[in-house]
Amino acid sequence: MTCSRRDACRLGVGLTAWAGGPIWAGPPAPSQTESAVRLMDEVQRRAVLFFTERAHARTGLVLDRAANRGTDTYDVASVASTGYGLAALAVGVSRRWVDREKALEQAERTLRFVLRMPHQHGWLHHFVGHADGLRRWQCEISTIDTALLVAGALTCGRRFRGTAVESLADALYDRLDWEWARTNGGSKPEKLLVSHGWKPESGFVSNDWDSYCEHMLLYLLGLGAQSRPLPAASWAAWRRGSYTYAGLTTIAAGPIFWHQMSHAYYDFRASRDRLGFDYDAASRSAVKIHRRFCLDNPTHRLGYGKHGWGLNACDGPDGYRAYGVPAPEDGTLSPTGVLASVMFDPSGALDTALEMRRRYSDRIWGRYGFVNAFNVDRDWFDRDVIGIDLGMALLAIENHRSGLIWRTLGSHPSTQRAFKRAGFSRPAVSTPRPHS
Repeated sequence: MTCSRRDACRLGVGLTAWAGGPIWAGPPAPSQTESAVRLMDEVQRRAVLFFTERAHARTGLVLDRAANRGTDTYDVASVASTGYGLAALAVGVSRRWVDREKALEQAERTLRFVLRMPHQHGWLHHFVGHADGLRRWQCEISTIDTALLVAGALTCGRRFRGTAVESLADALYDRLDWEWARTNGGSKPEKLLVSHGWKPESGFVSNDWDSYCEHMLLYLLGLGAQSRPLPAASWAAWRRGSYTYAGLTTIAAGPIFWHQMSHAYYDFRASRDRLGFDYDAASRSAVKIHRRFCLDNPTHRLGYGKHGWGLNACDGPDGYRAYGVPAPEDGTLSPTGVLASVMFDPSGALDTALEMRRRYSDRIWGRYGFVNAFNVDRDWFDRDVIGIDLGMALLAIENHRSGLIWRTLGSHPSTQRAFKRAGFSRPAVSTPRPHS
């Protein structure tokens, strides 16, 4: 089990070198039409609006989801959505949609409150009350969701270097006890894999992060930690599989967010780890597989096709579900899953998003941009947006346009340590290791 998402400005400072080369390789060459640029502007601006409007005025915690039209009564935040909210402030200031002083005020308020929330060895509950930060829905202390909070906090801190935001973000990171999460509180001292989490009623969750999915950022944060870091061997301990469709091969297919979440923060381009894996190449191949599967449309869905793809963990007509290739799928598509693929397939992602916007109009568009999902077969169009999906699309588009997030988190010393300990390098030959 690996899919745990819903289980229930310009910096001028760059990373100099790591294992023989710079992490920051520069932004991709722009090649978008004027309409694609306008769409990216509007998607990003509306996502930033969500992360500023839906941050609680006192706690700074960001709602897990919100209605895209009209009002709602949602009062549950997620620590992952809050992390994307912190990173969104860096984008908002750089794009001049958010006043710098207001961004600093929101970031500092958020981090000071988060540092006072109940935790276990630095790790936080997945879902918490918007107004009080207390556990909701009997959820777990979540390692991946805490990692997403920390990644956003570090990005925000580096964007506002020399401020209280930077020191608070580093404090949040430094208090994480990686040995506790790896060894199940010391009961399994030889274990190399990080647990999914912990519950006060039952202890550690039985699952570990043991197979390729969204967890690479979790392991990189652990490898780069100054205090109680993960051993270097933890990077090689999780499984890298192989999936082939229509002559295309990647490490795993699954929901498309597996191939986006870590890449939105870390720049894996033109590099391979000590094991020889090129994760950027694998994600590019995965996006091609997702597109090809929907183009082939083996299950005859009305909404699938050249401009109908994006199988993701998202809302659906029957509730939240982790849709993926080759299954499960029922015709439900995720527009933000498409847009977060812009890092790997710019023309395919932007052309599809533009066509979705044209074809379905306001049925999939609202105050915060694209709705979370829709299903033409069932004539179902979501009314909500979900924070982490807006966040992934926001950061992916910004990386495609300017490389801001890659460059910013890449400038943090932990990134240099993590990539070095995982053995990343820029090889002279371009062919990556075959997936096995």
